[in-house]
Amino acid sequence: MVNLKNLRQGTEASRGGQSVTLVGTSLVIFGGQDAKRSLLNDLHLLDLETMTWDEIDAVGVPPSPRSDHTAAVHAERYLLIFGGGSYATCFNDLHVLDLQAMEWSRPTQQGDIPSPRAGHAGVPVGENWFIVGGGDNKSGVSETVVLNMSTLGWSVVTTVQGSSCYGLSLVVGSHNGEDVLISFGGYNGRYSNEVNVLKPSHKSTLQTKIMEPVPESVSAVHNATNATRDVESEFEAGQEGKIREIVMDNVDSEPMKIKTEETSERLIATLKSEKEELESSLSKEKMQSHQLKQELAEAETRNSDLYKELQSVRGQLASEQSRCFKLEVDVAELRQKLQTMETLQKELELLQRQKAASEQALNAKQRQSSGGMWGWLAGTPDEKADDA
Repeated sequence: MVNLKNLRQGTEASRGGQSVTLVGTSLVIFGGQDAKRSLLNDLHLLDLETMTWDEIDAVGVPPSPRSDHTAAVHAERYLLIFGGGSYATCFNDLHVLDLQAMEWSRPTQQGDIPSPRAGHAGVPVGENWFIVGGGDNKSGVSETVVLNMSTLGWSVVTTVQGSSCYGLSLVVGSHNGEDVLISFGGYNGRYSNEVNVLKPSHKSTLQTKIMEPVPESVSAVHNATNATRDVESEFEAGQEGKIREIVMDNVDSEPMKIKTEETSERLIATLKSEKEELESSLSKEKMQSHQLKQELAEAETRNSDLYKELQSVRGQLASEQSRCFKLEVDVAELRQKLQTMETLQKELELLQRQKAASEQALNAKQRQSSGGMWGWLAGTPDEKADDA
């Protein structure tokens, strides 16, 4: 378990090429490369229950900054870091972090120590840590090696020519009650879709060559675990329904051949079944794609019709706007004429009144003139005479 007293809350920097290891309910992240291509050798922890990040402070000498390494946890206490690379160098060193004491150490490795490599993949099965693939910037690594995490002794499991891949994936599962290691993909001059299957069992013992006694620095690791698990390894590769058989040196050939044939038949049947399912799914996807294309064509046709209708409405609207503008101009002209007519009407009325007044004055003078003469003719004295 992780000693929580050595944690500092924070946020992990963005990165790639790091290692991620599950320890209890937490993920331990080490190293990698940040966005500025600077190599890292820091430790961070993500609590999966609270989803909070913490930075781990550890004593001792940590591994040098690196990326594309592998990591594994042993006995829920020891974090092992192996290999990786910098810009021009690959490593084959092994570092151990005691997650309780939070202290780094670099124990002495035993047996057939692997060559420097980066981009490899690893997965633990019991106390055995299997390492597959990778390379050293010059050539790929074709052997599969295993580290006994209790004795820190290395052994070569098998060598498969042409199987070296950088950046492959490796997982452990179960098949017919047995542990199964499956690797997929990677890059070895071209991207691969090859599947490799490694099946450990209890029929024979994978011997570890010890060059010297195990140092006292790793005795705690040895005492914390049980005896080494017996392992028999059988490597199979499957690609597009083809199975490649590889016979191990430490396994009897006849039982291995029978078992390989049975496994091959099962894998072929499984691949055929998966192929049929994929073909059926592909057929359904094609039908759905065809339907979607038809719907898209119909939608595009409707969209074209609507666009044409919109253009027609826009033309009509522009025509109506032009006619409305002309009508407004006509109305303005009529208003001006109406104002002119009102002015003329007032002037006409004024002239009519003036005319009427002139006619009245003229009529009055005419009456006066006519009355005096007829009165004189009729012998009527004029007003002056009457007044006298």
